[in-house]
Amino acid sequence: MLSDRDRIFTNLYGVHDWRLAAARQRGAWDNTKALVANGHDWVTEQVKASELRGRGGAGFPTGLKWSFMPNEIDPERPHYLIVNADESEPGTCKDRDIMRHDPHLLLEGCLFAGFAMRAHAAYIYIRGEFFNEAQTLQAAIDEAYHAGLIGKDACGSGWAFDIYLHRGAGAYICGEETGLLESLEGKPGRPRLKPPFPAAVGLYGCPSTVNNVESIAVVPTILRRGAAWFAGLGRPKNAGTKLFCISGHVNQPCNVEEELGIPLKELIEKHTGGVRGGWDNLQGIIPGGSSVPVLPKSICDSVLMDFDSLMEVKSGLGTAGIIVMDKSTDMVEAIARLSHFYMHESCGQCTPCREGTGWVYRMMQRMVSGEASTDDIDLLWDVVGQIEGHTICALGDAAAWPVQGLIRHFRGELERRILERQGVGRGVADAASRAA
Repeated sequence: MLSDRDRIFTNLYGVHDWRLAAARQRGAWDNTKALVANGHDWVTEQVKASELRGRGGAGFPTGLKWSFMPNEIDPERPHYLIVNADESEPGTCKDRDIMRHDPHLLLEGCLFAGFAMRAHAAYIYIRGEFFNEAQTLQAAIDEAYHAGLIGKDACGSGWAFDIYLHRGAGAYICGEETGLLESLEGKPGRPRLKPPFPAAVGLYGCPSTVNNVESIAVVPTILRRGAAWFAGLGRPKNAGTKLFCISGHVNQPCNVEEELGIPLKELIEKHTGGVRGGWDNLQGIIPGGSSVPVLPKSICDSVLMDFDSLMEVKSGLGTAGIIVMDKSTDMVEAIARLSHFYMHESCGQCTPCREGTGWVYRMMQRMVSGEASTDDIDLLWDVVGQIEGHTICALGDAAAWPVQGLIRHFRGELERRILERQGVGRGVADAASRAA
């Protein structure tokens, strides 16, 4: 387990005040001027050396992403930092707790990240439903301006840096970085074709980098304690701490900060009081927010919670939104509900997603009722494979993966429903299910 001395988010549960004075007592904004004085490249290299991977779902190396920004500044094309605080992934609420309980960690991280990529402005794009969090974050921004921590001479460093808070309107698609940029410009949130990538042509056609809240909020602690400290936590290529959101059929749902690579079973049993009815009552777990494939108990018994370990079992860490489902869960109906969500949230720009998500949802409704045929299971697998990887953004993948996980691990349950609907006795249907 992560020791208390290595925790970055020391006010995750809101036990202490979020305001500037209390944040400074916890170490925020300490010696910031001296750290900035080390230079743009030093900040980027420290983040690279820390092996920090993006905490928004994709897991791309953060320092490497920053290094894609141009080193020279064109006066007519300023650089921008955009913080993705949309957090619309079902099962995920980590960024929300950072913004309402430790907002100054995020704001200081914005200064370091913006300085590293030679940006004089940051836009924090916050989910529209986060009304109270937006108020808290705006109050923290006002405090930082008043104290001279940001503004024309941020922390006395000589670097001008402004932070603007922008409220979204509740569209899941705006969590995708280029859809977010479109929305920020006042247009419908439809993802852009890449290339060009945002580092070349981003917000208002200028060089831009989009990072997740957690990715930015850990940067000040990395710079203070050193890249080697952060890289020494977790596992190789899966370094550092991570906020995990655990919900569903556990005794005490919670958010918790732990090292990457902690066993999933240990994470749940030590921090939530275990699965409702005991570990043997577990049916399956979605380990990284609703868009990653569900895993059955047999895999959950031993899998580690990091990017690469979960990829090896054909799932993903995603946002680390862990959704626990015990044996009372109708797994087919649960995945059908997710199919409805992705159908509703598709922007409609790409034909495979626009048409495919509706087709998948309707087919999943037939699976729930058992009105499909066993051949339809293979047809469904084929169709989600045609959606996956054939769209501008990853929403098509997000719609396909939950269904793929269901068929991969719970095909027997689909077949049992269909056989029962066709009038086959339950005993025969259960036997077919076990054989599958």
